[in-house]
Amino acid sequence: MENYGKVVLVGSPSSGKSTLFNHLTDSRKEITGKEFGITRDRNYGTGHWLDKEFTLIDTGGITGENIPFQKEVQAQVELAIQEADAILFVVDGRAGLTNNDLYVAKKLYPVKKKVFLIVNKIDDSTLIGNSYEFYSLGFGNPFAVSAEHGLGLGDMLDAVIKTLPKKPANPYEGALTFALLGRPNVGKSSLANKIIGYDRVIVSPLSGTTRDSVDIQFTKEGKNYVMIDTAGIRKPGKVDLDLDKYSVIRSADAAKRADIILLLIDASEGLVNQDMHVSNYATENNKPVIIVVNKWDLHTHEMDDQKKFSQMIKEYFKFLDYAPIVYCSALTGTNVQKIFQALDAVNTTIHKKVPSNLLNSVILKAQMDNEAPDFNGGRLRISYCTQTDDVPPTFIIFCNNPNYFHFSYKRYLENVIRERFGFTDCPINLVIRGKRSGIPGMEK
Repeated sequence: MENYGKVVLVGSPSSGKSTLFNHLTDSRKEITGKEFGITRDRNYGTGHWLDKEFTLIDTGGITGENIPFQKEVQAQVELAIQEADAILFVVDGRAGLTNNDLYVAKKLYPVKKKVFLIVNKIDDSTLIGNSYEFYSLGFGNPFAVSAEHGLGLGDMLDAVIKTLPKKPANPYEGALTFALLGRPNVGKSSLANKIIGYDRVIVSPLSGTTRDSVDIQFTKEGKNYVMIDTAGIRKPGKVDLDLDKYSVIRSADAAKRADIILLLIDASEGLVNQDMHVSNYATENNKPVIIVVNKWDLHTHEMDDQKKFSQMIKEYFKFLDYAPIVYCSALTGTNVQKIFQALDAVNTTIHKKVPSNLLNSVILKAQMDNEAPDFNGGRLRISYCTQTDDVPPTFIIFCNNPNYFHFSYKRYLENVIRERFGFTDCPINLVIRGKRSGIPGMEK
């Protein structure tokens, strides 16, 4: 499969971008419907055409109207346009040319990238004439398509693929990617420089010096790494400047792209509410986390200090009770090597595979040791369990009725799998299916 560049879908709300995204990526990850402007964030998927793949980015609808979240949506769209190689400007062929379409067109005129005009919702030949009025937008011949029914997409994709650069499937293939996340002035840039061994990023005592996310490739002891240094994540109510909004968005992207997240804590200030907000970027993306307590040289060094601090962390981050904790100092370099030890250990764990026969024998014994309680009018009976190829480790459990699966019993089985197979330093997923369901990801 040949891999090509990035394509972004841009348009007014409800023009059908998400439906087109779903069709081209052969997925249903986007919410689609008749509600105006459902998509707010930008979403990524892999588009397919014949033997070619490309990255497809869906964005929120742009409008000149003063509606909630419009500034945030436009910031997302602008970032997507910056990173894309081509733009699909999607309009609603049934609704005709609207003021919102004119507003989007004005946003795209200064962009120095190829723009394809896509007239969507042309569901039959009688509607093709609806596309003619869109010529006035000035983006050349429009492509009349129906994202819902898949009509007209072949010609459109042929034209789009010709404009895209050919790229390697994974520019960081073979490298372990990790992101540094933390609130402002927690010492991320200082630690980044210490990790790679030289001053690559700006270090300053001023809060919020880093405004962008920086990917840094390096090799240490024969192993390849990619470190993503991010801007400090501020409280939502404190994000007022456009630059800060971009910084937060890029930090969120870093959390999505990373294999593992280093969550930095300032030992000199202790735990604060903003640390919890930052941790959400990891938990929402279900990423493995290593908690790095920086500036430990500024903390008191009385007996059991680390033990007490670790206990406080476990109580504070209840959903990160699996996360390893490393105490270090970016200023002196103390224990920075332990970060690499933790990274390598977690990376080994998240790629660990359990044989199905052994997994099922452990699940069977777990049921015998602790039978599931009656719940929702029935009692759970597990028939089979298998692990997928997903990261972090994902286990599909087939049972008589998913509605009988109480959350406490799910937690019990998670703990059994963790302890029995050594998944103690990363998150795991349990996916519950009825016994007649197919096995996602296992048909290949």
